[in-house]
Amino acid sequence: MKITTFNPLIFTKDAKPLIELFEALGFEVKHTKEGINSESTTNYRLKDSNGFHLDITETDKTPGDRCSIRMNVDSYDEAYKLLQEHGFKTYQDTGRVETSSSSISIMKSPTGFSINISEHKK
Repeated sequence: MKITTFNPLIFTKDAKPLIELFEALGFEVKHTKEGINSESTTNYRLKDSNGFHLDITETDKTPGDRCSIRMNVDSYDEAYKLLQEHGFKTYQDTGRVETSSSSISIMKSPTGFSINISEHKK
């Protein structure tokens, strides 16, 4: 399994103030993905001039802002298995989410931090 992207991901109920904050810090929205998991969930992909990435996901399902790690991989199944072997479980039983362009799971560690694994479909 190869990691192709590794960066912070913030889940929030209201992305606008966070986007404004990170734009003031030099980030720019590069990509927006709406309607994830047939819901009103939207992901914003930001990037700065140094090549750093940040994702902000707006969803009603989060009780408040929380941070995660976004990890894009070339094999979802391998990443999922590896994390499971280290005690990770899917977050709130969300399981595998399929979109038109990716397979995604939010995996929570035994100690509480999370990694959002994603494989882009080619």
